[in-house]
Amino acid sequence: MKTRKDAPVDRGFLVGVIFFILGLGTLLPWNFFMTATMYFQDRLNTTEWSNGTVRSRKEYYFNNWMTLLSQLPLLVFTLLNSFMYHSIPEKVRITGSLILIFLLFVLTAVLVKIPVGNMDRFFSVTMATIWFINSFGAVLQGSLFGLVGLLPQKYSAVFMSGQGLAGTFATLAMLLSIYSEAGKEAAALGYFITPCVGTLLTLLSYLILPHLDFAQFYFNKRTTNYEVETNHELLSGKTIAPGNDKLNGDANGFLPNGNGALPHADTDPETDTDGSGQAFLSLESTDTRDKKLSVKQVFQKIWVMAFCVTFVFVVTLSVFPAITVDVTTLYAGTKWEVYFIPVCCFLVFNIMDWIGRTVTTVVQWPRKESRLFPALVVARVIFIPLVMLCNVRNHYFLPVLFPHDAAFAFIMLLFSLSSGYFVCLSMSYAPQLVEPKDAETAGALMMFFLALGLSLGAALSFPLRVLV
Repeated sequence: MKTRKDAPVDRGFLVGVIFFILGLGTLLPWNFFMTATMYFQDRLNTTEWSNGTVRSRKEYYFNNWMTLLSQLPLLVFTLLNSFMYHSIPEKVRITGSLILIFLLFVLTAVLVKIPVGNMDRFFSVTMATIWFINSFGAVLQGSLFGLVGLLPQKYSAVFMSGQGLAGTFATLAMLLSIYSEAGKEAAALGYFITPCVGTLLTLLSYLILPHLDFAQFYFNKRTTNYEVETNHELLSGKTIAPGNDKLNGDANGFLPNGNGALPHADTDPETDTDGSGQAFLSLESTDTRDKKLSVKQVFQKIWVMAFCVTFVFVVTLSVFPAITVDVTTLYAGTKWEVYFIPVCCFLVFNIMDWIGRTVTTVVQWPRKESRLFPALVVARVIFIPLVMLCNVRNHYFLPVLFPHDAAFAFIMLLFSLSSGYFVCLSMSYAPQLVEPKDAETAGALMMFFLALGLSLGAALSFPLRVLV
């Protein structure tokens, strides 16, 4: 969707800034749990004593379960949101989700200060928290994707750029906690308080939107304004040209058929003032144009973009972070070992993913009609064996062909850059393939397929990790 000429001015690009913050806030929960894997693994690997003897450590496969239990609720609740978003007011869905996410992060921060003797119990509580946070996050993301789909295309790119920065924000917070050399407990507490503040800022930003004329101009198109504008333009002498979704007309306000007459319009004696057979198009003929398409009909228009966003995340989540966090540095025993995964895995991924998303605001290639677009998306499957052939800890079946830290960092650079770029293009292109009145449905559907890709990728990470 392009910016309408009659739209109010987005002063200071304030709506864009707000949607950037909203994008940042939607992925803070996932990224803060993902980048905190070392904290959770450290607590889960604490030596347990029983009757004066050391109990054997249990392998929890935290990264795999965290990824899976983050994405399954995202899939389920995004699907529910796609079909039920009309039943629950948008404000309730968004504000309610943000408040509950905030409370769950407070719980996570409190647990840092509470010793949990039974590691199974701590693991179960952590997994339950991850499940519920991502359930509410799914509703939040689906609602906001539908909302931003009503705005011009560049706002979708800005929103996803904010999502891309969420990972960088979380990674920098983790690096700061490591660099501060504070106690583990104090560093973890400060780390989990940060998303609490970020979630409150996201909520405040959303509450400002109703007071901005630019945002409300586009949001109101979902309801009566669309019909009022259509009827107003028809009454002013404009008609709908065959095969054109816009309202057009010649100088006389009639469809061009040689003499200005409407070939299929019924002549009304009250409007046919000159007996020429000319008449305005009946307002009743616009009923089908105002009616929204069904979910199935919208899917038929956007299925290529739905496939692309699904496949991108299947490839990405199949190895990140479940396998990438187990890559080890050649310089074990040095101070660099502590920073290796935070920098070469999380920081490189999140910065390049954000750059990939941001680039789409100025470059959109290939075009949405091009067959090259899905072909390039499928070609990303090459990154799966490339990552698995790096210096992964406890590898049994595959050789290490890329042992050096620089090789791993370069693979992560291309891997994450392509992921962010193709995801953002897919999500930006989808609303353009339908009418403005169906953009919200398209956005909600794309969020479902995004979640489907994340879930399938998370499930695939289990067998891939075993194959290494």
